[in-house]
Amino acid sequence: MALETQIGHVVKDVLSLDSLNDAFVGYIVPSPDNDEYIRKQALDHLRQILSSQTAPENLELAVRILVTHSFTQVNPQRAQLLLSLLERLVENSIVPAKLVCEVILMSDKLTYKNCSLWCLSFQLIRRIIGGVDYKGVRDTLKLLFDCLQSIPAVTNVTALQQIEAVEDVMAYIFDRNTCLLPSYFIVTEIMKLFPEGKNWPHWRVGKMFSDFVESFKPTARMVTLAGLNNLLPVVGYAVQSGNVWKLEPSTLRFPIRGSLPYDRDVYEAQTALVRYVLEQPYSRDMICNMMGISKQQKQRSAVLEEQFVSLIVSAMEKMETDADAVMPLWKTLSSNLVFFFFFQFISFSHMVTSILTKLAGKCVRKGRDQLMWVLLQYISVSLQKQPISDFLPVLRLYDQLYPERDVLAIPDITSPNCVQQMAAACIWMLLLNKKVQASDSTKLSRSLPNALKAQIEFLQQNLRQQNLSVADYRVAVLCNAYGQQTELFPIPMGVLLENTFKQHQSVQMPGPQNCLAEGPATPLPVALLDSLTVHTKLSFINQITMHIYQLSNSKSLMAVSPSLVETYSRLLVYTEVETMGIKVFIGQLLPTVFKHHAWGILSTLLEMFAYRTYHIPAHYRVQLLSNLHSMAAIPQTNQAQFHLSVENTALRLITGLGSAEVQPVLSRYLSEPKTINLCAESEELNRALVLTLARSMHITGMANLSGSWCTDILTTIMNSTPHSWSSHTLHCFPSILAEFFQKYNIPKENKQQLKRTAEHEYQKWKTMNNENDIINHFSHQSTPPFFLCILWKIILENDGMSPIAYRVLERIGPRGLATHLRMFCDYLVFECATSTGQQVNKNIDALNDLIWKCNVVTLDRFILCLALRSFEGDEAQVCFLVIRLLITRPVEFRNRVNDYVKENSPDHWKQSSWHEKQLLYHSKYPERFWMSDLSSGQPPYLPVYFSNVCLRFLPILDLVVHRFLELPPVQSKSLEAILDCLGGLYKFHDRPVTFLYNMLHYYERKLKDRPSLKKKLLATIYGQERSENSEQCYVTDPYIQYMQGPLEDIEWTPELDYYCHLIERLVNSIFFSYWHQKA
Repeated sequence: MALETQIGHVVKDVLSLDSLNDAFVGYIVPSPDNDEYIRKQALDHLRQILSSQTAPENLELAVRILVTHSFTQVNPQRAQLLLSLLERLVENSIVPAKLVCEVILMSDKLTYKNCSLWCLSFQLIRRIIGGVDYKGVRDTLKLLFDCLQSIPAVTNVTALQQIEAVEDVMAYIFDRNTCLLPSYFIVTEIMKLFPEGKNWPHWRVGKMFSDFVESFKPTARMVTLAGLNNLLPVVGYAVQSGNVWKLEPSTLRFPIRGSLPYDRDVYEAQTALVRYVLEQPYSRDMICNMMGISKQQKQRSAVLEEQFVSLIVSAMEKMETDADAVMPLWKTLSSNLVFFFFFQFISFSHMVTSILTKLAGKCVRKGRDQLMWVLLQYISVSLQKQPISDFLPVLRLYDQLYPERDVLAIPDITSPNCVQQMAAACIWMLLLNKKVQASDSTKLSRSLPNALKAQIEFLQQNLRQQNLSVADYRVAVLCNAYGQQTELFPIPMGVLLENTFKQHQSVQMPGPQNCLAEGPATPLPVALLDSLTVHTKLSFINQITMHIYQLSNSKSLMAVSPSLVETYSRLLVYTEVETMGIKVFIGQLLPTVFKHHAWGILSTLLEMFAYRTYHIPAHYRVQLLSNLHSMAAIPQTNQAQFHLSVENTALRLITGLGSAEVQPVLSRYLSEPKTINLCAESEELNRALVLTLARSMHITGMANLSGSWCTDILTTIMNSTPHSWSSHTLHCFPSILAEFFQKYNIPKENKQQLKRTAEHEYQKWKTMNNENDIINHFSHQSTPPFFLCILWKIILENDGMSPIAYRVLERIGPRGLATHLRMFCDYLVFECATSTGQQVNKNIDALNDLIWKCNVVTLDRFILCLALRSFEGDEAQVCFLVIRLLITRPVEFRNRVNDYVKENSPDHWKQSSWHEKQLLYHSKYPERFWMSDLSSGQPPYLPVYFSNVCLRFLPILDLVVHRFLELPPVQSKSLEAILDCLGGLYKFHDRPVTFLYNMLHYYERKLKDRPSLKKKLLATIYGQERSENSEQCYVTDPYIQYMQGPLEDIEWTPELDYYCHLIERLVNSIFFSYWHQKA
């Protein structure tokens, strides 16, 4: 017998007895026991029927049949009777409660218009839903929402009873004390059906929904940053790898995790934030990180394109009232647009069309030249690669922006503004040339705008002139206009090259008389380079690199032209030429020059990077650092001057890593170990890297996170150069680093044994007579590294340095001498620690002669090694006493520093006579390397362009200051003496304010009880920065007055207005640009 028939018989039996009772209602006394018997009999029959059904679909069919019978009853009492049978089946675990709830809610006969049946159904669900697991309750809740939405939100009071029935079930589920369903799942379903509080159901349950959603508002605020929509990142310093500023690429909204009732601001598109970042220089990497776009995708972003259009239109409008204030924005837009155009993140034709639409009806003429200059940058570099149809929308800009009937005047060719004023004419010339070369049928359907006729004629006439020079901007304009014409472009480009390098001309370089370089010496001014289009810059860089390739391959004795070196350095700063600029410099130029063993050119390129390149992305700097470590291991590089150049560049790269840059770039060592090489020999460079890691972890807060990302790096360092740290340094380390180094038990040198060995080797020096035996013994690797100790004792005893000593140094080499230097530092500190005051002075004098008269080791290398040695207790005090005496007592270094600070300015990009000043300085204070005093068979003196002992000492001075801060306060006076002597060098620091901030942050516990020292540091470091950049105020005027007061005057209690002014500055700095964008 079919299942439906069997159940139908049970239903018929139950209902027939109920009908008989109804017929004889006046004659039969109702008996509850009899009703219970009837229901029990029906339940037993249903149990027998369902127990034979093993398939789940049959069980579901049985329940659906019972529900259908219930819903087809006209009499509510009969329907209630059948529904009670379903309830009995659930109570006796014959059918699952979830199945009953789902079948009832999914029935097409369940309608709110049948009030009695609707209410009976939901009353049953309310009684049995407690037996459903949380997943089933979630599914049931979705069905409840569907049923609820079937009731019109504007229905009248007649449906109130039905709504209350549903509300009763939902209230039971929503009750957190019943534990039927995690509340997060409930709010998730509500937010899905009614996003952002829209389309609420009937008002009776709407309040219950809203109250429940509101209860999750504190949770939503807990998982979002407070006021994130009002915060702004510091471009260049914000953590690039973090997710704080991530946006959805299609909507520019903050990504929302889970369905929670976030504040309304979180749901808004963050257009103001994006425009703020786009306004900042060097912001393109951050924009890519925020929007999750990469160079490999090359997918157009309409929302990003829209923000650029808004910025351009806004800049055009502002030009009408305050042109000077908008000029930095135009420069930033010009650089960023080229990048986003080139990688197809935005469409040139679409953007120009949008600009036309937004400028329609607006009279904005003052910014038209700037707009054309921005568009010219991309057109110049992409015209030959794209069809001319992509650029035709620009022609409509001529109609809108240049409607004059009168011919525009020729701009002043001696002013840098002329290149912007003639940008429209340059674009026309480029498009005209494209028309001639185009293979498609697209034609320029416009005649020459009348306003530009005089400028076009000016370009054509000047190209024929023979006396072009870089004294004005005529060459720049011609390069920009004829950049795509291969037969005409070499004419103005040749003028630029002629003023950059001349093979038939020579200039004197610092060093010996035979150290010559190609001419000229005067670089091209930055204003002229700013006036070149991207295409011209790329062509210029390509010509320079080709010339360097030729010089390195030809083994020429002539050094690279000072003009070329300085001009090339200035070109590398432009981010829009990164592909041919810094990328080629590191990835191709340096390896090629190294392959040809052109050590002079290679040293020149390293000097460029160390002293002249700025705003280079961190991954390029780490790539160069890795290359330098590989380079230093090659035997041919073991030459004193070149080795010094490599170590100096590596040290600057390590200490120059920003705190937010360290973890993203160095964590690649785990995933791509072949792309990053760590130093295998230099203990000092590895110690500097550890200190940089410590600073980064402390300032970025990574010290509180897992240190697994840096463990492999530290382990590699310790395997290559095992070393220990002083307890006062470990005390300042983040706990992760301190615990790591405490695990390593590095054996300490026995100082008495060290002294005995040094004395023994010194006696050997005095007693050995055979020159070859002396050289072989003291240069052999198995001999204890005490040769510098011997030379120091020779000077101390007033014996002269013999030529044999230099030959031993030659055999040891600068790489091997580093081991001797570390041993000498330990020996010297021990000697000074056991000497009287007068003897200490003699020791320092002998050391000074070793450095300045004998040129055995440079001051910067010695101080670096000594400052990073691990000493404890009194020896640590003696170590820094030696540093202070060596820096402040002799006049050799003080005179060099004073003259350099007095005669030079850090704003080298504004100077045209840097080479002459450098030549004069080196003539007065020549630098001699001990290799240069040897036989003629040694490598020649390498050319020096920017380097000197003062600039090389700057990163070492940073480390010395840090080491002094780790010591007890008794050393404060020594540090103040060093700052008085060398503080002027901080005006040449690359990042003085960042260095000061990092130092105050990292050593806050050390400095909080030393106000006079903190005041001294601020007055010295920030004071030098302020003297050079008086317009930039990083601290308030009251604090500047406090810094300028006597050092011992540390009492200062600001008034309440001072703190109010600080808050005002903070608010203005954060919100001015942001609200300006929102407006």
